[in-house]
Amino acid sequence: MNLPPYQDFPTISDEKISLRKIIASDINDLLEISYYDAKQAKNVEEAIEMQAKIDKDYDDGNSIHWGIEDISTNKIVGTCGYYRGLDKGEGELGCVLLPQFRGQGFMTNAMLLAIDFGLKNMALKRIWAVTSKQNIQAIKLLERLNFIKLTNLPDDEIEYELKR
Repeated sequence: MNLPPYQDFPTISDEKISLRKIIASDINDLLEISYYDAKQAKNVEEAIEMQAKIDKDYDDGNSIHWGIEDISTNKIVGTCGYYRGLDKGEGELGCVLLPQFRGQGFMTNAMLLAIDFGLKNMALKRIWAVTSKQNIQAIKLLERLNFIKLTNLPDDEIEYELKR
């Protein structure tokens, strides 16, 4: 298994987006969608602290968190990555997109790139995702990407999985 941290942070791309390392100059663009442990940043300082925790998680081999860059503008429009379970050969795939970019294919492309990377480069045996029952767009996306609904979880959430 090839797990984080990598000698060079992996950047992966298609014709529309690039999944890349988040840098300090991206923080203002991401403030609205900056989260750590389900807590949202209230200001730039908190977003910077959260990104430092995310970077440490990567350095410790526990996660990989990409910024989703729109190739046409070089702006970060969202984030995605693997956040748990890597030590067991599996990963929870999470994602978030700025509202103004939803419905334009950015997240579909990002998830496909991340899934391919997880299966081929990280040799993950299982990929799972958790979303709220109210997040109809996320549910549709996961089902389009061949995730199978596993179970209803507490707090009105649903778990999906994708197996090799």
